[in-house]
Amino acid sequence: MKEKLTVIKVGGKIVEEADTLNQLLTDFSRVEGYKVLVHGGGRSATKMAARLGIESQMVNGRRITDAETLKVVTMVYGGLVNKNIVAGLQARGVNAVGLTGADMNVILSVKRPVKDIDYGFVGDVKQVNAEALVSLISHGVVPVMAPLTHDGEGNMLNTNADTIAGETAKALAEAFDVTLVYCFEKKGVLRDENDDDSVIPVITPELFREYVAQGVIQGGMIPKLENSFSAVEAGVSQVVITSSSAIDGNAGTVIKK
Repeated sequence: MKEKLTVIKVGGKIVEEADTLNQLLTDFSRVEGYKVLVHGGGRSATKMAARLGIESQMVNGRRITDAETLKVVTMVYGGLVNKNIVAGLQARGVNAVGLTGADMNVILSVKRPVKDIDYGFVGDVKQVNAEALVSLISHGVVPVMAPLTHDGEGNMLNTNADTIAGETAKALAEAFDVTLVYCFEKKGVLRDENDDDSVIPVITPELFREYVAQGVIQGGMIPKLENSFSAVEAGVSQVVITSSSAIDGNAGTVIKK
């Protein structure tokens, strides 16, 4: 029987403000068993870029990462945000290590090909080095993963944190009984976007198709759920979409086969 492991992805907004970060770290330190934390940090990167006189360009909510922006996100995600989280976890008795995809060759990506839009130095995940992560985790180390990968040729790549969490969970599913938890500002997937308590408790592929057809699920929630089903199909036991105040995965929307 596989041991349980929880992969938790938290958005930048949660880890970038002192109050929410402190609460998150306390909650995360209480999650039992093996665990991995994946974080964002976009607002901090935008602020730092502005201070350095670098204009941030966004298309459909995704950052265009030119050479100068890449320097900023590498500094902010891999340095400032990541190490603040690691230090906070150490203070709570969690032996954490901060990783980008380049560290221990944990995540190799390919630079996104140019189609309609040139996203610049943005990476699409090619493979996750599960063996390296399993080695750390089995020795009681908790990986804290920044949204950065590398191409194996010396270049860092800005990479979507949801994707990193999903691909990491899939890769670790061979060794562990994995639950993937996506945290955001709502309590879960809502039946009515204006009613924060209208959480849909369970979504199966059939229900997903129905809700999309009815317009209940729309916009950015569609790709998040598609990623969730992809993870479940690849061996992840379950995916939970919930708020950052429920990172133990015991509340929110559960995605199942």
